Amino acid sequence: MNRALIWDLDGTLLDSYPAILLGLEETYQHFGLTFHREEVNAFVLRYSVKDLLCQLSEQEQIPLETLNTVRANSLREKNAQISLMEGAREILEWAREMGMKQFIYTHKGDNTFAILDELGISHYFVEVLTADSGFARKPHPEAIIYLMEKYKLSQEMTYYIGDRLLDAETAQAAGIKSLNLNVETSATNTHIDYLLAIKEIIS
Repeated sequence: MNRALIWDLDGTLLDSYPAILLGLEETYQHFGLTFHREEVNAFVLRYSVKDLLCQLSEQEQIPLETLNTVRANSLREKNAQISLMEGAREILEWAREMGMKQFIYTHKGDNTFAILDELGISHYFVEVLTADSGFARKPHPEAIIYLMEKYKLSQEMTYYIGDRLLDAETAQAAGIKSLNLNVETSATNTHIDYLLAIKEIIS
């Protein structure tokens, strides 16, 4: 049975945090709210943009749907500012050549598909799961378990690749290994400094 890679997106394959933060800053400004970049960045890295907006909605008594609409409109304009992480295209191609099945599981919405198309990497993935796919959010393992059962993936040979503690926790909950750009090495996770290091770990 071959190895399989399940990819996170923002901060893992996509260098998208600058665009995300700019979109959030414009959303805060739209409602006359003070934007603390470092605090927002730390919150988004630990939790998610959705959790941030839910908290903001409750604190400021702004309907969540309104916040999401303003933020989505701002973010769509910033798609062109999103680029691939260093080594992303090379590692995707290497995995394809090695016969690995590749998937995406991201908290990003269905805006994901347009970005993948624009960057020319859609063809690398067997299936892409987003925040709009209807699965429980990370760190719940539901989405990963769905992929593993549907495509008969082996726990021992499937890796979830991400950049946040949330990603490592999701992999652990699903009973698979993780490779992570920011989380230290542990019994279930291997820290990587750059994407091409994946070749040295799972080849």
